[in-house]
Amino acid sequence: MTAAHTLRYAAKLAIHDNPRRPPMTQPKPTYRIRSFIRRQGRLTPGQQHALDNLWHSYGLDPTVNYDFNDVFGRDADLIMEIGFGNGESLLAMAIANPALNYIGIEVHQPGVGHLLLKLHELNVSNVRIYNHDAIEILEQRMADNSLSGVQLFFPDPWHKVRHHKRRIVNESFVNLLRQKLKDDGYFHAATDWQNYAEHMLVVLSAAAHFSNTSLNADYCERPDYRPLTKFENRGLRLGHGVWDLIFRKTAVATPSNKTL
Repeated sequence: MTAAHTLRYAAKLAIHDNPRRPPMTQPKPTYRIRSFIRRQGRLTPGQQHALDNLWHSYGLDPTVNYDFNDVFGRDADLIMEIGFGNGESLLAMAIANPALNYIGIEVHQPGVGHLLLKLHELNVSNVRIYNHDAIEILEQRMADNSLSGVQLFFPDPWHKVRHHKRRIVNESFVNLLRQKLKDDGYFHAATDWQNYAEHMLVVLSAAAHFSNTSLNADYCERPDYRPLTKFENRGLRLGHGVWDLIFRKTAVATPSNKTL
């Protein structure tokens, strides 16, 4: 062994034996905390049939970049609904507003199958569906300044304090909305959990480039375009509250707001 080799070998031993040297560790993988848990539930035969036979007519591939004018065969305002549940509300809006194009996103397949059945049964052509994570679709598949509206009706409130970090409405989500909405595009959220409503109001009110449409700078009356669901009707009969928040994207930062 040459002198140079000996020196290098001694240096390696010194590093290896140095108790003060921190141990070599692999970097921890980074991941995003998701706002949902996949609880697929049991598919009915009809829902399974719809997924097998109707998906090609209404389903969107989360790995593909679409020109949505080509997808719908026309140029129209594009509205996204995140977490459409069983799809009844989205279906009603699409039927009532045939001039609009709707993209629904839902991770639970029974709800997707149910909506597919209804779209086919009623020959509704202005709805397309992603069965995927909404944040990833917004980040990766929606062009900037392309959406006329984003709707989030009755998201999981994650009511336990230790789970609040899972709530979808947070500063990074609002920044993403600002990127994807057109100027004057709207974000409409509705919840029956007052604490979540208060949380969303604080986050949205602090956001630059968003303006609250409420005259009192808090909550709005339910607009006619948002249908009442059976679940919501039952809650209202029992005296439960529902809070609607509607904010619009402004071309310039709103003076009273802080940048997120």
